[in-house]
Amino acid sequence: MKGITLSIISAAVLIGGAIILSGDGTSGADSPIPAEQGIATDGNPQIIDMSARGGYWPRVVRARAGVPAVLRMRTEATFDCSSALVIPSLRYRANLPPSGVTEIQIPPQAVGTSLEGTCQMGMYSFAINFE
Repeated sequence: MKGITLSIISAAVLIGGAIILSGDGTSGADSPIPAEQGIATDGNPQIIDMSARGGYWPRVVRARAGVPAVLRMRTEATFDCSSALVIPSLRYRANLPPSGVTEIQIPPQAVGTSLEGTCQMGMYSFAINFE
């Protein structure tokens, strides 16, 4: 009985350590665009750079309301469902190329608007918050 308990505790510690070391994938460490860069580039139109591969990075972006924007979605060897991009409020649905940049025009949005995008399966998502 003591051996079984010790085995269960050891397994839990190993699994927990593996989860902590691998992270949850939101840090952007494997992404060409770090998760911390969640602000659109000033300009008219403002530029929003994101990457799609195993999810979207950054996951949340702040942008200026009332100014048109261009979402530049970058892919690099993207073969998962994040390449099947859906932005419902723009009625946008497309399969992104495995590698390259796809530009998506976003008309001026009102203050407080949150533009949300997902993969076609709904597993990965992102939001652009207009302030």
